[in-house]
Amino acid sequence: MIYSIGINAKLTLDMHSLNNEGGEGNQTLTRQVTITDESGNLYMVNAISGDMYKHIQAEHLYYIALQEKLPLCKSCEIFNPNRISGDIGFKFNKSDSDEVILDEVLKRCIIDDMEGILITSNNKNIPIKSSVEFGWVVGIPKSTKTENYFHVKLVPNSKKDNADDNGANVGQNIFHRPASSGQYAFVANIDCYRIGYNEITRSYPISDEDREKRFKALIKSMLYTLIKPTGAMRNTQNPHIVNGEGVITISKSSAPAPLVSPLNKEYERQIKNISNSLNKIEGEDVIKYKEFKSLAEFAEIMGEIAKQKPAKIEV
Repeated sequence: MIYSIGINAKLTLDMHSLNNEGGEGNQTLTRQVTITDESGNLYMVNAISGDMYKHIQAEHLYYIALQEKLPLCKSCEIFNPNRISGDIGFKFNKSDSDEVILDEVLKRCIIDDMEGILITSNNKNIPIKSSVEFGWVVGIPKSTKTENYFHVKLVPNSKKDNADDNGANVGQNIFHRPASSGQYAFVANIDCYRIGYNEITRSYPISDEDREKRFKALIKSMLYTLIKPTGAMRNTQNPHIVNGEGVITISKSSAPAPLVSPLNKEYERQIKNISNSLNKIEGEDVIKYKEFKSLAEFAEIMGEIAKQKPAKIEV
């Protein structure tokens, strides 16, 4: 039984523009953040927000759910970002208790269950915490670079045919797009015990079999997220995924699966030592530590994890 999973990865992505901040004139602005390394030095680096990666993972989960006939609310069936709050068929009264409403949401939809939501209708304030959490995917200092490239949309006889154009984007224009390359630090956490979990009643309104199906779908969606990050500008800047290496930690108790960012040069050693220390404290081998040196090895480990079962909190 798996309680939690920690993914600590160093990803090498070339010529991508998966996350941008907008534009000024004909210039697209890539996302930049300021970070601190383990020695306290400040750097400004290219980054991809955790929101973007969460959306990528949720989209993969959506298509898995459609393919495997897993439950989706009417809103999530069309991948509406409002989730069950946008489902006109989901109605409840002010007098309905929060725990009964929460049970119904968990039964109806795996996306509302595992991706999290805050229900605020009818003066209610009912949260469902996400089973999966993402950090920002940030460039490792001195290992990433962003450059801007000139592009032009060539329209023959543009002056003649579009003389009366009023900015309808049908004429010839020039623009600049960024492309970033380098190594990126990726961290994510999966709380497997939260799948189908009602935090008010401290119980599971869905069957163990359904929880196992959702668990497998969640693990597959995380694997697909690293294999195919579906961010911005992929139509002409599909990222070159060069490599992925790191550590997966697996916890079989309430002890959290360790996470240390690859922004720390010694993250692998730190994670291994933390895992060993937690095992000594727990008095048994509850933390598993698995290294991978390629995305192929990552896929193999995730495939083995998908065969396991999610733990339950027993009250």
